[in-house]
Parts: sequence; structure tokens; C-alpha cells
Amino acid sequence: MAECNISREKVLLLKPQAYMNRSGQSVGKVARYYKLTPEDILIVHDELDFDAGVLKLKKDGGHAGHNGLRDIIAHLGANGFYRLRIGIGRPPAGMVVADYVLSAPSKNDAQLILSAIDHGKGFIDQITTGDITAVMNKLNS
Repeated sequence: MAECNISREKVLLLKPQAYMNRSGQSVGKVARYYKLTPEDILIVHDELDFDAGVLKLKKDGGHAGHNGLRDIIAHLGANGFYRLRIGIGRPPAGMVVADYVLSAPSKNDAQLILSAIDHGKGFIDQITTGDITAVMNKLNS
């Protein structure tokens, strides 16, 4: 975990060291310790339902089968957090989803994913200062 200031706002950055399916344990502990509400939290995660490199921001929702999100929802007791979803695409026919998400992406997909991450960095100030709706409008249109 790291603590920093972005646009004069205190920001906590958390990279759980547990398996992704258990990331809710870390998120829940930090949220309770710092008295964060779900609305104070932004989770950045992979998204099978988007082509590689697609970047979208949303609030609320279910886990859609994403075990990391399922664990976070369980440990927060709520789903009202923000999600910055980075598309990784679907596995080829016949490939097990778990094997797909745990394997390295193709060179082309990796470039698209890295470009999406770079693009997302450009919105950090707006997200931090609470201008989430503007970011959603830009990313989701």
C-alpha cells in the first residue's frame, strides 16, 4: 500500500499481495481502517466482456462472474464502488476462462491493454477530484 497526494487529495493505492480471488480481504481491511465508504473506492480490473484495450468506468453492479470483484463485494458488504474496467477480450473457443486470464496476452492484445492503461492515467486527476461523471462520459461514449 502507498499513500500519496494527487490534485491535493490524499489517495491510498493498494495492490493486494493475495491471489486476486482473495483481494477483498485487503480491500475490506483498508476500507474499515480508514473508514472508507464503497463510493470512496476505485477498483481497476480486467474485463472479459470488452475487447482488449477497451477502457470504461462505472459505479455499482454485480461481479459478473469476476471472482476478485465477488470477494471485494463480500468483504465490503456492498457493491457501490467505482470500477475502471480494462478489456482483455474473451478466450478462444474451448479454452478455460481461468487459464486465459492467468496467461500472458498476445503481443497485439498486450499493446492494446498497455495503451488503455496509459489512456486511463490521463483521467487520474479528474477521478481524484470527484469529476467521475465527466470521466464516465468521455470513456463510455
